[in-house]
Amino acid sequence: MHVVGTQVIPEQGGRAGFTVEFVGEGGEIVSVSLRNDASRSLNRMNAVERAKEVMMELANTETKDLDNGESQTGQPNMRRSARFNKDTDEMERQPDEGLEDSFPASDPVSVTASTIPTDRAKKH
Repeated sequence: MHVVGTQVIPEQGGRAGFTVEFVGEGGEIVSVSLRNDASRSLNRMNAVERAKEVMMELANTETKDLDNGESQTGQPNMRRSARFNKDTDEMERQPDEGLEDSFPASDPVSVTASTIPTDRAKKH
């Protein structure tokens, strides 16, 4: 990828962090989201360098271990989604679980009328 430009996009004015986008000659875009720490040491000036460091770490990561979801110690690196595992029972359960706390909002819509009192009598 031949980089022709970079963009630094602040998240919540830079308080939450920055997203650095590297734009390639062929229209490719690589985005790196960086979260700011408690001391807010990340800023617009050093965000590009930090994003390059993150991409170097990624480039040096052995992705074969990530394919099967296990690290060298045998512990899982990631959890497969229910959709990936084709677990239809879990996919059915998740929306129901998400709706449990929204019960009042999921009730049928009540008929309401809005009235604004006005003085319709014309003054002469």
